[in-house]
Amino acid sequence: MPQKKLTIFALLVVLFSVLSCKDAVLPKPSSYLRLDYPLAEYANFENKCAFTFEMNSEAIIKGEKDCGFTITYPKMKATIYLTYKPVNNNIDKLLRDAQKLTYEHVIKADDILEQPYLNSEQKVYGMFYRVDGNAATNSQFYVTDSIKHFVTGSVYFYAKPNYDSIMPAASYLRNDMQRLMETMKWK
Repeated sequence: MPQKKLTIFALLVVLFSVLSCKDAVLPKPSSYLRLDYPLAEYANFENKCAFTFEMNSEAIIKGEKDCGFTITYPKMKATIYLTYKPVNNNIDKLLRDAQKLTYEHVIKADDILEQPYLNSEQKVYGMFYRVDGNAATNSQFYVTDSIKHFVTGSVYFYAKPNYDSIMPAASYLRNDMQRLMETMKWK
């Protein structure tokens, strides 16, 4: 009888061992909330400065000295910084500085795409930079008339750069920056 109990016990152990074998439970990877933003509506911005542009009506613009502006997006925790510089026989230096600012992000960037912009009718010429990856900024631009005016713009988020998590907001702001650049007019 003890032999029979031992055999039944051994069979039960083997049976439980076989039945309890399942795939290992793995934790789910971190995910991010789906971020949907309203369709952008644009309004013309004009003040005493030498240029005008269209900006998203959801954004808040604050004037700084020398016609520099911050355009904040509180819901996205992001800001577009605009800087104005007059051209005084220093266009080469201004162009080098704008390009240098963009390419300082090459360390963290996966790719930097350049998109030239030419509007001969309004005499607005420039470059739009799309910076992919975990760089501090994911969009920058500069525009000029090559004679009097030079404007640079860049977007920054108030968060650690994680391209996957901010990609919806970055795409939304990239479109706003392109619209701002493409609607720039000199007075």
